[in-house]
Amino acid sequence: MISITNSYDLLLFLKNQDLINEENEYWWPNNNSFEIFMGAILTQNTKWINVEKSLENLRKLNINSLEKLSSINLQELIIAITPSGFKNQKSIRLITIAKNIIEEFNTFEEFCLNVDRQWLLTQKGIGFETADAILCYSCKQDYMVIDSYTNKLLKRFGFEFESYEQLQEWCEFGINENYDKIVGLYNYEISLNKIYSRFHGKIIEFMKRNPKG
Repeated sequence: MISITNSYDLLLFLKNQDLINEENEYWWPNNNSFEIFMGAILTQNTKWINVEKSLENLRKLNINSLEKLSSINLQELIIAITPSGFKNQKSIRLITIAKNIIEEFNTFEEFCLNVDRQWLLTQKGIGFETADAILCYSCKQDYMVIDSYTNKLLKRFGFEFESYEQLQEWCEFGINENYDKIVGLYNYEISLNKIYSRFHGKIIEFMKRNPKG
C-alpha cells in the first residue's frame, strides 16, 4: 500500500485502479433520483442486492412519486420492501418522510433543489450517511458520503478519526484544495458533486475487491 497524505492522494491511487465503469456517471447503480432517495433509506443495515429486489417490487406497484409513496397501504409497502430487512420500521419511515417532504417542499423536484442536511437529520431514522447519500446522489448536492468502507480503508493508511464528520471533513478538504488538478485529470469540467460521488464509489469498489488489507 502506498503512502498518502490527503484525500487527493487517495483519489489518485484509486483512480489508477480502474474501479468504475465510465458509463456509470455518478457510480450509484441507479439514475432515477426518486428511486435513489428510497434506496438510500432501504439500504440501511443491508446489502444493495436486497435493496434492488425491494425497488423492483416498488416498480411493479408503480410507486414512483411522493404522492404514491405517502398514500400506499402500509401492509402493501411492508410486503414490497421485505427483502431489505427491518421492513416494518423502514415502511413507516418511508411513508412519513414522503408526507413530510410534500408538506415542506410540495414536490420532489423542489425538495432536491432546496433541502438541506439539517432538515434531513431531523427526520426519524435519517442519520449522517443516509442524509448525505440522498443529498449527493439524489439531489446532486456537494456532499461526500462516508461509510464503513471509507473508515476501514483510511485505517489501512494509518488514519483514524473520532467521528463521521471529522472523516468527511478530511475527505472533502483534500478534494476541494486540489479541485483544479482533479478537473485536469478528467479532462472535462467535472462538478464537485460528481467528484464526491465517484470518489465514494471508488472507495466502495476498491474495498469490495480488496476486503483484506
